[in-house]
Amino acid sequence: MNYQNNNKNDLFVNNVFDAVYQKYDLMNNIASFGLHNLWKKNLISWLSPKKNKKLIDVASGTGDIAEIFLKKTRYQSKVVCIDTNKNMINISKDRLKKSNNVNWIIANAEKMPLKSNIFDYYIISFGLRNVGNKFLALKEAYRVLKPGGRFMCLEFSKLENKNLNNLYKKYSKLIPEFGKILVGKSEPYNYLIKSIDSFMTQEALLEMMKKTKFENLSYRNLSGGIVAIHSGWKI
Repeated sequence: MNYQNNNKNDLFVNNVFDAVYQKYDLMNNIASFGLHNLWKKNLISWLSPKKNKKLIDVASGTGDIAEIFLKKTRYQSKVVCIDTNKNMINISKDRLKKSNNVNWIIANAEKMPLKSNIFDYYIISFGLRNVGNKFLALKEAYRVLKPGGRFMCLEFSKLENKNLNNLYKKYSKLIPEFGKILVGKSEPYNYLIKSIDSFMTQEALLEMMKKTKFENLSYRNLSGGIVAIHSGWKI
């Protein structure tokens, strides 16, 4: 089942990921010194998923979150992977080809071709900042979750320590240069750094989640606030 919303933001973001998909995971490892793997494991650990549940993994990328989730539940749960980029979906399909409980849909987070109240868990990992209308994406997340379902977002955030923040900003300026060496282009990584800088604060995201009816809200900073995990429930 394919669904694509070809608005300008989707097309732009697709072009960015078309340029980097082949070495996306490798670049993440290099740029984060491997920390992104620990952040994602921390996310699934906090989710503490049960067997025989259903996860929607939005902006699923290369499928690493789905893989961690499935391993955590001993492959006794189901996953629907949603992404706008066909190349990223194909990498995810190859990664998870031995699992028969994963489905993939090409769609965006703001409008998904799915029924309401069908998922136990919703995860969006390093994807919300790339969504054109974040409020609509959160409303969609709420819609597709079952009552009692849990929303979790892992995303780059705002550092707590000024000195660490200054150091991080200086380091971030080097990432497009790494990208140029690794994939032959710096432009996609210039965009990614700008998207991180312009993304909302931890408290602002919490407030947006509240406005979209999520309850029992909380967040955790990781690595001093380089990233944060937000959690909310559909009650």
